[in-house]
Amino acid sequence: MKSQLKFGILLSVVFIVALSIGLSGGVILDRRLAANTVAQVSNPSDTNPNFDLITQAWNLIKNYYVDHSADTNSTLTYGAISGMVSALGDTGHSRFLTPAEIKQENAFTAGHFEGIGAEVQQKDGNVVIVYPLDNSPAQKAGLLPGDVIMKVDGMDMTGQQLSDVVSHILGPAGTKVTLTILRPSTGATIDFTITRAEITVQNVTWQLIPGTTIADLRIDSFASGVTKDLKNALNQIKQQHVTGIILDLRNNPGGLLDESVSTASQFLGSGVVLEEKDAAGQVQKVSVQPGGAATQIPMVVLINQGTASAAEIVAGALQDNHRAQLVGDITFGTGTILNQFSLSDGSAMLLATQEWLTPDGHTIWHKGITPDVKVTIAIDVIPLIPETMHSMTAAQIQANSDQQLLQAIKVLNQQLQKQTSDLSTPVTP
Repeated sequence: MKSQLKFGILLSVVFIVALSIGLSGGVILDRRLAANTVAQVSNPSDTNPNFDLITQAWNLIKNYYVDHSADTNSTLTYGAISGMVSALGDTGHSRFLTPAEIKQENAFTAGHFEGIGAEVQQKDGNVVIVYPLDNSPAQKAGLLPGDVIMKVDGMDMTGQQLSDVVSHILGPAGTKVTLTILRPSTGATIDFTITRAEITVQNVTWQLIPGTTIADLRIDSFASGVTKDLKNALNQIKQQHVTGIILDLRNNPGGLLDESVSTASQFLGSGVVLEEKDAAGQVQKVSVQPGGAATQIPMVVLINQGTASAAEIVAGALQDNHRAQLVGDITFGTGTILNQFSLSDGSAMLLATQEWLTPDGHTIWHKGITPDVKVTIAIDVIPLIPETMHSMTAAQIQANSDQQLLQAIKVLNQQLQKQTSDLSTPVTP
C-alpha cells in the first residue's frame, strides 16, 4: 500500500456525506451516462446448493438472532447482495447501491446535494475524513484529511459500519450535527458542530497565481457538464494571456468516463486518451476528440493519492502523450469501467465490466499513475486552491506549505524558460 489513501483500494468504501450515501470509493461515477441495464433473473441449476445454504443461514438468523429489529428482510437481503459484490475483491468500486444511494449519485452527478460535504472512508474499523469538498461546511468548520470520526452527536461510532456512521451524519440543510474527531497529527480530540447545507459543486475553478503569469486550473470532479465549464474557463484564461496552466487534479475522486475523455481532449491535438480492455482481453482505443481549446499552452498536472478513476484517465492521457509532466504523489489506482445493473426494487449493482489502460497500455488498476516529479506533502496540509489564492500575495504563496504546487510552478517555469531559449537560439542551416 502506497500511502494515506491507497488503503482505500483494499479496505474501504468512500462516501460523500450528503443527503444520502454517495461518491463511493472516491470513484463512484466511472461509467457512461447511458449505462443502466436491467438485470435478468435466472437460476442456473448448479447454484441450487448455494441458494439452499443462503436459505439455511436466513432461517437461522430469523429463528435465533436475539435482536429482531436488526433482522428485517431488507437488511438481510441488502446485506447478502453487498456481501456477494464485496467478495469479488473490487473493493470500493464494484458495489451494491440501495435506492436512496442511487438517488444521491444522481444528485451528485447533477452537482447538487445536501450535507456537510466531506469524503469519508473506513480504515482499521474507524471512519476517516478523506477530504472536505472545496468551500463545503466541512472545510469551513476546519475538518482535515485524516481526522477520525469518533462520535456523532455524542454517540460512539468506534467500530461502526461506514453506512451506519454516514446515516447519523446525514440530515437536511440548515440542521446541525456535532462530530467528535481524533486528529492523529496532534492526538487531540475536538468537537466540530457543523450546519448542513445545500451544496452546489463548482467543479471547475481557476485563478492567476499571484506573482506569476500562470493559471491554476482546478477540476474538483468529473460530474456532468464539467467539459462545458472547462471550455469556458479556458476561454477566460486565454483572454488573460497566461503563459502556462497548472491543472490541479488532486483529491479529484473521478466521475463520468465521457467527461474525462472530452476533458483530456481539450489539451490534446490528436492521439489516444485511453484503452479499454474487456473480459475477453480485447482492447479498444478511445481517440482524442477534435477541437481542443488549449492544445498548445504549456502545462503541468498536479496529482496525489486522492486522484482517482476519471481523473487518472486524464492524468495518464496527458502523461503518455507527452503533453504535460505530472507532479505530486502516486494516484489512487482505479482502473475499471462500471456498468449499472438495476434490480427490481430500484436498487442496483455496479459491476466492473471493462478495465482501462493508459494510451501506452499501462495498467492503472491497483497500481495508480506515477508522477514524473514526486513530491509528498503532510496529510494535514490543505492544498492551495483557486479560491484561497484569490486573497493571497506572491510572498504568501511562496511561504505556503503546499510544496506540490510550488514544485509545479518551478517545473512549468523551467519549461517556459526552455521554450524561450529554443525560440531565441539561431538555427544553423
